[in-house]
Amino acid sequence: MSDIFVPGPVIAPRRRRSQLNWLLTVLPAFPLMLLVLRLWYLSRQDLPTMLLLVQYINPLGMVSALFITLSWAVPAVILTLRVLGGILLVSKPEDAGRSPISIAALRMPDWVVLIAIMIAAFTWQLRLLPTLELMIVAVLGLTAVQRLRAEPWLMRWITLGVPILTGALVLIFVWPGVVAAVRGGDYGTALMLAVPPLLGPLFTGPVPARWARLVTHWPAVGAALALPIVIGVTFLRAPVLPSSAIEVGPAGEPAREVIRGQLIAVDDTSTTMLQPGGEVIFIPNGEVQSKTLCPEPVNPPESAVAVRGWAVEESVLEWIAPTRKVTEIDPRCLGRPRDRAGE
Repeated sequence: MSDIFVPGPVIAPRRRRSQLNWLLTVLPAFPLMLLVLRLWYLSRQDLPTMLLLVQYINPLGMVSALFITLSWAVPAVILTLRVLGGILLVSKPEDAGRSPISIAALRMPDWVVLIAIMIAAFTWQLRLLPTLELMIVAVLGLTAVQRLRAEPWLMRWITLGVPILTGALVLIFVWPGVVAAVRGGDYGTALMLAVPPLLGPLFTGPVPARWARLVTHWPAVGAALALPIVIGVTFLRAPVLPSSAIEVGPAGEPAREVIRGQLIAVDDTSTTMLQPGGEVIFIPNGEVQSKTLCPEPVNPPESAVAVRGWAVEESVLEWIAPTRKVTEIDPRCLGRPRDRAGE
C-alpha cells in the first residue's frame, strides 16, 4: 500500500521530501524555458523564424545574456531564504523539520551566503544596498542566536548594537540622497534608502511563535510567485543579437538603401538580418557595401537622484567598470548612407 494511505506521523516528512524532489527536478528547466521564450518573443511568435534563430544563435551568447541580465536574482533568492528561514528557526524551533524555508536556511552553507552577499554588493543598484545591509545584519544576528552560546551582553551587542551602528553609518552615507529624493518628489527612492537601515534590530531575533509562519511563509510565497514574472519580463527585453546596419547596393555605385536590424548570421552567399517587425531578410553578400554595429538605445533613468555623485540606479560594477561612451552616432544606424564625399 502507498505511504499516502498509511496513518502515522512519518507521512508528512515523506510527502514533503517528494515535493522537494519534484521542485529540484523542475528548477533546472526554468532557465531553458526562459531561453526558448526569449527566442519565441524575438521571432514575434513565428515558428519558422524561431527555428532559424535556434539554428544560428550561439547558446553561449544566450547563457551570457541570461547571466548578465539576471545576476541580481540569485543572491536575492539565497538571502531571502536565509533571513526568512532563520527567523522561523529561532521563533518556532519545532517547525524546523516541517517548513521548506527553515530546512533551506538550516542546510544552507555559510560560504554560499557569503558568495551571495559579494555578488549582490557588486550587482545590486545603489538604492538596494541599504536592503542588502539589512539582510547582512539579519543573517549575522540570526546565526548568532542559532549557534552562539555567549554572554548576554555579547548577544545584545550582536543582535542590537551591530544593527544599530551599521544602520546609522549607512543612513549617514545615503542621507544626501534621501534629502534630494524628497525634494524631487521621488518618495519611493527616499523610502528605499532611509527605511532599511532603521529596521535592522527587528530582523535579528525571534517573533511571537503564533505569528512566525505568517510573517515568514507568506512573504516567501509572494516572492516565489512574483520572482519568475519579474525575471521573465526582464530577460525577454534583454538583447541577444547585435544591432547592425548594412549598406546595400551594387558594387562601385552609391548605396541603394540601409537595412537596420539584428544580425543573425553571415555565410558564404548571404547575410541574414532580423528586422524590428520580425521579418527575416537574406542579403546577397555581393550587394553588401559596409556594415556597422549600432549601440543599444539607452532608456532614460527612472530617478535622477544621486548619493555623493553615485546615481541610485547604478551598481558598483557599473560605477567602477569602464564603459564605452558613444559621442557620435553612425548615420547608417539612423537609416542614412554614409557621406562618401571625403573618401
